Amino acid sequence: MMSTFAIALASLFLAAAPYTVKDYQHLIGMKGFSDQLLTMHFKLYEGYVKNTNDLIGQLQSTSLTPLEYGALKRRLGWEFDGMRLHEYYFDNLGGNGQSDQKSPLFQTLTKQWGSFDKWKADFIKTGSMRGIGWVVLYRDPQTGLLYNAWIEEHDTGHLAGANPILVMDVFEHAYMPQYGLDRAAYINAFFANLNWKTVEERFVKRPH
Repeated sequence: MMSTFAIALASLFLAAAPYTVKDYQHLIGMKGFSDQLLTMHFKLYEGYVKNTNDLIGQLQSTSLTPLEYGALKRRLGWEFDGMRLHEYYFDNLGGNGQSDQKSPLFQTLTKQWGSFDKWKADFIKTGSMRGIGWVVLYRDPQTGLLYNAWIEEHDTGHLAGANPILVMDVFEHAYMPQYGLDRAAYINAFFANLNWKTVEERFVKRPH
């Protein structure tokens, strides 16, 4: 049986742990993203938030077998990453797609890749790979180097310790209802609606 202290601690954790769904309705009306596509995508994101909260609660149960506990614990990473990556994705949309050439991020991308366009071409190439997943521009805080990484299934492929700067969803649900197999057109729409101010703020707020 759980001690009184353990029960109180679990109750405190449950009270503090649940995540709330963020409101992204301001993105409705973006050129290149139909209202139907965005509404569906928001609903999917809400499911990740709900499932994350549900799993956190279930893991507090003292009646779980080791197999049940292990299955829930492994599932938590997938649901949590699905929630958080969608938040990064929606947060870096809603802009005019124009980057500030004087910003630290633009300067760093240019210095490391030779030009901003070369970095962008590599990001697009990564997003055009066969398969479903995410493309994440990461910054390694130990070296300051920037990497375009391919992430599969939310929780597979992340660069340990690296900071996500820019996130693009390339799961089928992010574009196929509107663009079908034309992923290139979706990626163009993504870049046209990027909020570079948000992306640049992520970069400068990271430890250097």
